Amino acid sequence: MKKIVLIFIILVTSCTFEKPTKFSEIALNDKAYSLSDKQISIEEILDKYKGKKILIDVWASWCGDCIKGLPSVKNLQKEYPEVVFLFLSIDKSKRAWKNGITRFNIKGEHYNLPKGMKDGEFVNFLNLGWIPRYLVIDEQGKIKLFKATNAADLDIIEALK
Repeated sequence: MKKIVLIFIILVTSCTFEKPTKFSEIALNDKAYSLSDKQISIEEILDKYKGKKILIDVWASWCGDCIKGLPSVKNLQKEYPEVVFLFLSIDKSKRAWKNGITRFNIKGEHYNLPKGMKDGEFVNFLNLGWIPRYLVIDEQGKIKLFKATNAADLDIIEALK
């Protein structure tokens, strides 16, 4: 019985401490749409900002917690103006996504993951079970912070420093 409990604890904690430092090739090949409705891979998006620190905010216009977190994100934008703020929407409707950007006055780089929260290689890589989801990518393209769900999380500030 002790062995079973020990194995269970190891499995649970190993899943909880998931901290990849790079995106999988399949996740990088997933497609998103730009505001001008051009299809682009996640890899191409990240390559545009190589050499800069990136905060990725996975959000949706219908997500109450995402909207509640926006004031904290806007504060981070003021405090870290050199950081690229990359907003990846999981709205299935492009219209709702674009209206959300305007309605909530979200400044930054915007792309849409049209398959939503439950489908697509990028969201599968993130093991996306909740939004908002924040990631920080360093200047070398490595994932510095893999999982934060609160924009006021001190781990975000630490990763941005």
